[in-house]
Amino acid sequence: MNITNTPLPYQSLLDPRDPETIGLVVIHCTELPDLATARSYGEKVLYDSGTGNSGHFYVDRDGSIHQWVAIDRIAHHVKNHNQQSIGIELVNKGRYPDWYHSEKQEPQETYPDVQIDSLVSLIHHLHRTIPSLKHIAGHEDMDNSLSPASNDPSQKVRRKIDPGPLFPWHHVMKNIQLINIGSTAKKYE
Repeated sequence: MNITNTPLPYQSLLDPRDPETIGLVVIHCTELPDLATARSYGEKVLYDSGTGNSGHFYVDRDGSIHQWVAIDRIAHHVKNHNQQSIGIELVNKGRYPDWYHSEKQEPQETYPDVQIDSLVSLIHHLHRTIPSLKHIAGHEDMDNSLSPASNDPSQKVRRKIDPGPLFPWHHVMKNIQLINIGSTAKKYE
């Protein structure tokens, strides 16, 4: 498997961890138009530590895999679960550019087969190299907080819905050996 390693500029500032403490893969979608835009967002410094939000791996629509954060570093990708998880981002528009518009909460872009095949290969690779890795979930199951709708602040919408209803959980779970601990994702298995 070919993984392009392009560490984020602040990778060395992220807290270190023992890979043996990793037990969970969290599947995300970028909710951005392309990999370059996702990289721009990932490089933004958001915290006093000099770091920002990013997954460990990004899988583009063409199936290419990019590693931006080493697995022995804690990436900021899912609230309250970063310490023990690996974040895998799939390039997909999701709800972009109206993430919180109450009438635009249904993603329209499907995931290409080549992207999903690469994701499955990456999960196999991680499972082989990290014996403690046992579980998988979608971002939507790990962060189900609400935000005011951009078009009507009196309404609330899900802050995170990724990887979303168009993600092929059934196919992925049939081809990996991790246990799905996400209740939302199980609806699509």
